[in-house]
Amino acid sequence: MSRNATARIAVVTGGSSGIGLETARHLLQRGCRVAVFGQRRTNVESAAEALSRDFGSERVFARAVELAEPAQIEAFFQELQNYWGKPEILVCSAGISPKGPDGPTPFEEITLDEWNAVLSVNLTGTLLCCQAAMPGMVAQGFGRIVLVGSIAGRALPKIAGTAYVASKAALAGLARSLVARYAAEGITVNVVAPGRIATEMAGPRDSAVNRAAVARIPAGRLGEPAEVAAVICFLASDEAAYVNGATIDVNGGEYAPL
Repeated sequence: MSRNATARIAVVTGGSSGIGLETARHLLQRGCRVAVFGQRRTNVESAAEALSRDFGSERVFARAVELAEPAQIEAFFQELQNYWGKPEILVCSAGISPKGPDGPTPFEEITLDEWNAVLSVNLTGTLLCCQAAMPGMVAQGFGRIVLVGSIAGRALPKIAGTAYVASKAALAGLARSLVARYAAEGITVNVVAPGRIATEMAGPRDSAVNRAAVARIPAGRLGEPAEVAAVICFLASDEAAYVNGATIDVNGGEYAPL
């Protein structure tokens, strides 16, 4: 972040674990005040304690929010505005990917309940967060929105289920529509598409699924959350002002659309 960005307010959804938590940490290291939310209260409390210990409680705002509940999203942004002000940075990292003991639900067995549950968090929740943050960004003439997609939304999916794939692929369309509308307002909207990253969602590093993933990844390993967070933080910076409407792949070479 540049010198004049030290007081920026950032929101990170899914910020209580994995890529979101690491992104919150990176943004705090760069001088931002960071508001995080997640769905599991215990994770949120643990993340808030760790971030506050390292960076000071006055720079951390954390709440448990269900992304599938529009009223909770609205309440979060309103409380944040009353507490600090309107955010200039929004990182939409939250996502769910339902799987059973044998992997994702087979296509012909996907229920509307599962489909709607995934899209309500991964896509509709992202839309609602963008709607909540955008007026403040327009008023300030500055905004950085980073949507966390997935290699599953870019290439033939090998692990993810259909609802997850569809939701992550749709983020690119959402980003394009926002770029078309808001680029002239000083707002950038980009997508980061991680590959197989060592997070709670990916499961144990030595699982059969992860061993198979490592075997096909040219880098020969899983990615680390910090490696994704670094790309997100660049896109959230002042220096990335002319990067708009891009999808940045962070996958160790597994998908290389060159």
